[in-house]
Amino acid sequence: MKTTTSASPLEGTTGLSRRGLLKVGGVLALTSLAGCTEVMTTSRFREDTMPLFGRGGPQLPPGETSYAEIYGAKEDGGYDIPAVPYEQIDPQFYRQVVEDPTGEKGGTITVNTTQKLLYLSQDDGSAIRYGVGVGREGFAWHGRGVVQWKQKWPKWTPPSEMIARQPELAKYSAKNGSMGPGLMNPLGARAMYIFHDGKDTLYRIHGSPEWWSIGKAVSSGCIRMINQDVIDLYSRVAVHTPVHVVT
Repeated sequence: MKTTTSASPLEGTTGLSRRGLLKVGGVLALTSLAGCTEVMTTSRFREDTMPLFGRGGPQLPPGETSYAEIYGAKEDGGYDIPAVPYEQIDPQFYRQVVEDPTGEKGGTITVNTTQKLLYLSQDDGSAIRYGVGVGREGFAWHGRGVVQWKQKWPKWTPPSEMIARQPELAKYSAKNGSMGPGLMNPLGARAMYIFHDGKDTLYRIHGSPEWWSIGKAVSSGCIRMINQDVIDLYSRVAVHTPVHVVT
């Protein structure tokens, strides 16, 4: 098993470029309860374009042959990721190709926190759709930003506000070196760090070993995915990818 750790997402971030950041109106407010930020936005989500392409169930992404393959066990970076019992998950949350309902340009990530779905828009009018878990009420982030930084098998550093609520997490604070990467790390196999106007929102799109939480509002604000899905999404997006989180 691999034991090496990666750099903290907040190390070396001074002087970050603002190129590619999307401008939105409103006030960026810090929410002390969650250590999170909230930028309210108006959704352009089109509910009339939700049906899948074709008939007979989910349409697999190009190159994929079955969900047993997509959600099967795999080795990644020295870690053995277990298979996901996808039959126990509602099929609407499987990775699949759908008609894009977001109105966003190709290459944009859109998260609909009400539907618990993440869309990666494609240039041909389709989108790759993934099921996600989202924050509990009162811990949700909404707005526009970018993937400012991305990391394979990241370390996890709980915000100080979270440590104040859960003192047992102090051993994973920044001064204590954070939690190292691994199968039980809350950020899972991949993390994409969402910034707004050059500032870290403290929210992440990340993996999770808790496949049963997909389609639910359970986390402290972050957008969690099945590890197999977050690995796939990570491979398709670059730094400065636009992110739009809507309700």
